[in-house]
Amino acid sequence: MRWAGQSVGGLVDDADALPGLEQMPGLVRTVRTPEFAGVTFHEVMARSALNHVPASSDSPFDWTINPYRGCTHACVYCFARKTHSYLDLDTGRDFDSEIVVKVNVAEVLARELGRPSWGHEPVALGTNTDPYQRAEGRYRLMPGIVEALAASGTPFSILTKGTTLRRDLPLLARAGERVPVTLGVSLALVDEDVHATLEPGTPSPRARLDLVRAIRAAGLSCQVLVAPVLPHLTDTDEDLERVIGAVADAGATSASVMALHLRPGAREWFLRWLGQHHPDLVDAYTELYRGGSYVLRSYASDLAERVRPVLRRHGLDRATGWRRPSQRTVRA
Repeated sequence: MRWAGQSVGGLVDDADALPGLEQMPGLVRTVRTPEFAGVTFHEVMARSALNHVPASSDSPFDWTINPYRGCTHACVYCFARKTHSYLDLDTGRDFDSEIVVKVNVAEVLARELGRPSWGHEPVALGTNTDPYQRAEGRYRLMPGIVEALAASGTPFSILTKGTTLRRDLPLLARAGERVPVTLGVSLALVDEDVHATLEPGTPSPRARLDLVRAIRAAGLSCQVLVAPVLPHLTDTDEDLERVIGAVADAGATSASVMALHLRPGAREWFLRWLGQHHPDLVDAYTELYRGGSYVLRSYASDLAERVRPVLRRHGLDRATGWRRPSQRTVRA
C-alpha cells in the first residue's frame, strides 16, 4: 500500500509513490475534518505542476494543471476515476473520498512558468478532476495558480461544476485583462432527480446556471459543456431542448454537447449504477459501448445532427476560445 508511510514527520522512500511522497520528511499528512464527513485529504508536496499531454492523447490541450486527485463531486461517470488505481486506491468510493491535495502547487507552478524554456502555451484546468470541488474552499489553491498564470503571460482555461469559482471572479476578471482567460461550466442535465443519484456531490443544476450568470455579470465569457449526454436517459429531443434552452437563458456565450464515454475505471462504476437504477438499460449500453470507451459512431452522428439546429436556434453555436475539440464533441 503506497500510502502506508504517510504521516506527519514520516519519511517515504518509494520510487513508485505519488510524486512528492518519495523523500519528504515532515511535510506530508493525512487530514480528516468534521466539515468533510467521510472524506480524507492526503496533503502532498508536488514536484511538478504542469502536465504535458502526450501527442497520442485525444485531449484538445497540450498542458494541464491538476491541483487535486480524486473528487468529492462523486459523478458516477467521471472518466478520471482510473487515475486512483495508480495510487493503490479503488476507482469507486476511494476516488470520491480519498482526495490528494498538492498543497504547494502554486509555488511550483510559478517556478515552472518562470523558466526561459516556457513557451506560454495555453494551459487547461478541469480536464481531469475539478479544481473548484469542495476541497478548494478549504485549501484555496486556485488563487495562487491564477496569479502565477496571469503574471507569466500564460493563457488559461478552467472547466468546472464547482460554484466555489464565484469566490475568484474578481481575480479572474483582472487576470482576463492580462491574458486570454476561458471559463467553462459543465452541466449534463437540469433534472434534479437524476442529478441527485448521478452527481451527488456537485452543486445543483440550478446553482450551476446561476454560476453562468455570475460569470457573465463579471464581464467574462462563459462556455457550457453539456456533458455527458446519457443514451436513453437524457438524450431525447425534449431533454436536449430543455438543457440547452436553460443554458441560453443563463447567458452562456457558447455551448458544446458530448455523449457519455466510459473509460476503464469509470465504466465499471457507471454500469453498477445503471444496474441499480435502470437495469433495463444494461443490455442497451453494452451494445452502444461494445467498441470500447466511446459510444458507437452511428449514435454520435445522430446526436450531432439533432443538437446542431438546437444550438444554432439558441445562438450557442459561436466559435469559442477552446482549442480544437475532440471529434466526439458536438458543435455546429
